[in-house]
Amino acid sequence: MQTNFSTVILADGIFPTHSIPLNYIRNADRIICCDGSVQKLIDFGLEPYAIAGDIDSLSIELARRYADRIFRNTEQETNDLTKAVSWCIGRGFNNIVIAGATGKREDHTIGNISLLAEYCRHANVIMATDTGIFKTYYNSFSAETFPGQQVSILSIGNDTEITSAGLKYPLNSTKLTNWWMGTLNEALGNVISLDFKSGRVIVFFKFMPEE
Repeated sequence: MQTNFSTVILADGIFPTHSIPLNYIRNADRIICCDGSVQKLIDFGLEPYAIAGDIDSLSIELARRYADRIFRNTEQETNDLTKAVSWCIGRGFNNIVIAGATGKREDHTIGNISLLAEYCRHANVIMATDTGIFKTYYNSFSAETFPGQQVSILSIGNDTEITSAGLKYPLNSTKLTNWWMGTLNEALGNVISLDFKSGRVIVFFKFMPEE
């Protein structure tokens, strides 16, 4: 699993418990909090480098304590996660792990996952959850896996034809016209590849079970 991500954005979902997202948080050079996640980070024993969003969920006490690192954006066309990503990209923080973006409202979770296809146009962004990693691809790729690793493929748009290698349930110039169609697949070995000319494809790689 890649570890060269210097910036973590902590969203206001469920705080991680799995070792991989927790290690990203512990090893980050900087942690940018969406305003509702600040207290969770403090409870974990760390402090935010910056707090970005509309700041409507931040307590008066925390607003005073961290007044020097609050960056308010009241624009209502985007959510707090997007505001935090934009803030990072604007400052050249281009290797980003998003954590804490799932686990509460399902509509927020779906929205946050789909937004990866937008963020990755401008930076190297992944999402780490308690079960795996979401990554975005715009062209054909190969990725390291392990035998039996569960993999799900989500295509943003209905016209992308995808051909796979190394998956238990192969794709052959398949158009994934609904998100369920590419889910619950499985790696046969140590590498999988997807071949497609262009598109926006989000792939979920499930973690190996922790002992």
